[in-house]
Amino acid sequence: MEFVDMAGGSQVAYNATKGVEAQDLENVIESILFVAGDPVPLSRIAAVLGVSDFDAEAAANRMRDRYSFERRGIRLVKTDDAVQLCSSPEYADYIRLALEKRKPPQLSQPALEVLSIIAYFQPATKAYIEQIRGVDSAYTVGLLLDRELIESCGRLAAPGRPILYRTTSAFLRTFGMESLRELPELPQVDVTGGDQENIQNAILALREKESGSEKESGSGKESGSEKESGNEKESGSEKESGSELSSS
Repeated sequence: MEFVDMAGGSQVAYNATKGVEAQDLENVIESILFVAGDPVPLSRIAAVLGVSDFDAEAAANRMRDRYSFERRGIRLVKTDDAVQLCSSPEYADYIRLALEKRKPPQLSQPALEVLSIIAYFQPATKAYIEQIRGVDSAYTVGLLLDRELIESCGRLAAPGRPILYRTTSAFLRTFGMESLRELPELPQVDVTGGDQENIQNAILALREKESGSEKESGSGKESGSEKESGNEKESGSEKESGSELSSS
């Protein structure tokens, strides 16, 4: 009998059952996600359990639908190829009272501006973000990194090799999306031509998703957007920007 170490290693080995029986598949996936707390790739679950990726995803979809239909206290959240167990958003207030957790602050206008630009034009450099906003954005980029809504994903092949940024799975969970394909459509974006209205529409769309898609992570873990506490302080250059966007 051979088991896999879920904590590390790229090699997966599991020969205990030569594939989990169909009736046990959902129960096993539920156990894995409960213990993991963090998102687990469906491809890894399929490899460990000896089933196809299609069967693992189908089981996860059935679990998600059942939890929602039965109004269970947990939800299964999908982000790209990964799945995670989270508490139901309608019970968030009770969870905060029981665990003495404070409601995470909403993103400020400058943070939403930067996040919108990265979400729609990723991977993006800080210089590109500042070109659109017209103000220094170093503080806000750092804030979004701390909240794990964005991450670095390499460097641009240009003088100085600036860092490229992209959104994370925590971004998808925070805004209630399974993939970036669910981003609100932003037609005829022309940043170089000074099309500020479309960027502003993107900010409003993300603000609506943020307000309507609050989720608490399960197993005592908090999502990246909830790790930041206290009042956000904006740098002087960003306070002046308000809700106005400008391109160079």
